[in-house]
Amino acid sequence: MANFSKSNVPQFSVDIYQNEYLPEGGREVNAIVTVTSTGGGTSGGHPLAAPGYAVDGAPGGAVVIMVDCSGSMDYPPTKMRNARDATAAAIDTIRDGVAFAVVGGTHQAREVYPANGGLAIADAQTRGQAKQALRKLTSGGGTAIGTWLRLADRLLATADVPIRHGILLTDGRNEHEKPEDLRATLEACAGRFTCDARGVGTDWEVKELTGIASAMLGSVDIVADPAGLKADFQAMMETAMGKEVADVGLRLWTPQGSEIRFVKQVAPTVEDLTARRTEAGPRAGDYPTGSWGDESRDYHVCVQVPNAGVGQEMLAARLSLVLPQPDGTSQVLSQGLVRAVWTDDMAASTRINPQVAHYTGQAELASVIQEGLEARKSGDLDGATAKLGRAVQLASASGNDDTAKLLAKVVDVVDAPSGTVRLKARVADADEMTLETRSTKTVRVKK
Repeated sequence: MANFSKSNVPQFSVDIYQNEYLPEGGREVNAIVTVTSTGGGTSGGHPLAAPGYAVDGAPGGAVVIMVDCSGSMDYPPTKMRNARDATAAAIDTIRDGVAFAVVGGTHQAREVYPANGGLAIADAQTRGQAKQALRKLTSGGGTAIGTWLRLADRLLATADVPIRHGILLTDGRNEHEKPEDLRATLEACAGRFTCDARGVGTDWEVKELTGIASAMLGSVDIVADPAGLKADFQAMMETAMGKEVADVGLRLWTPQGSEIRFVKQVAPTVEDLTARRTEAGPRAGDYPTGSWGDESRDYHVCVQVPNAGVGQEMLAARLSLVLPQPDGTSQVLSQGLVRAVWTDDMAASTRINPQVAHYTGQAELASVIQEGLEARKSGDLDGATAKLGRAVQLASASGNDDTAKLLAKVVDVVDAPSGTVRLKARVADADEMTLETRSTKTVRVKK
């Protein structure tokens, strides 16, 4: 793990939105925490570079691209060609000095480039060699994604860099590996590198891929038409090249008698981090947030506090953004406080903070979409109609237009504000999978 001086770490800020007032007997404190990183890589900051290839003192990074080469990638034949072209475009987007490799995945994993058990350092020559090696990619065999991830982990471990990232493309289900083997792989690799996952076509399993991206703190999406892979891979790699700080932790300290009920990322996507807590000293725990460039994310923190009388106030939680250091200490990047104040003023104690209300709705939106689609698949049409109707209502109320458009491809919207809908008789697989895959994408509070 690299040691970052304050001069080469982007500036982090923390803003906390909450209604700190509780009624007598109230014990639940909710806060939305907005974390913003500025001065990083994605809007004019330093690019990533590997050790010995530093650019203006920037920290280093490494990336491995995992390409599905199973037999199904030949149907249609253009799919494999699109995958090769997309990978070539991603290679062109890798900045000079970044360590990289390409892995071909079937029921086994094979290092396509540089094929020496390690990583190449990106420059004009190695990018050219890597693109030449892509021409040898052919399809045939099964799908065992865990083996791809384990090889990527071994390759990334050869680079002494702070930021390690994977990009994974598949068109099918993980049929040549037991689910428990994939779970064990994800447990072993989580925290060692982040990974974006993409499903091409409509023959892959949404829950499988979203589970991989979730465990690896990466993004997930569908590319229904293989012709869209090139643009998607370029955009993914550009985002990866903008990351400048890895392993940032959200540390929550609570006083005696208080406990954390949950911690969720709520923007740009919903991701429950509660179970990923690692202890960080007395009454403190760290929640992983992954790698950062120039960006802003929102988190929902819920704390249960001890009962107290009217007029009393207390610190419910102290929140710190921390960066682990080689000597075992942590550099504090920014801090914020969550407070609790007990009052008999009914207006003050019953007012719901708009940010808290908005993201509570966005989390429910993600949940009811997934429940509605499950009900539809199982033949529970009444349940599906009710859940997806509620989703339409929530999307309309929060201004989540992108999700509303995706819902309209699965249901006929009679009245959005009331959530009155009819299930469509026929829905394209791509439309249903797109809605499920993107169900956790949220919008920010309308100003």
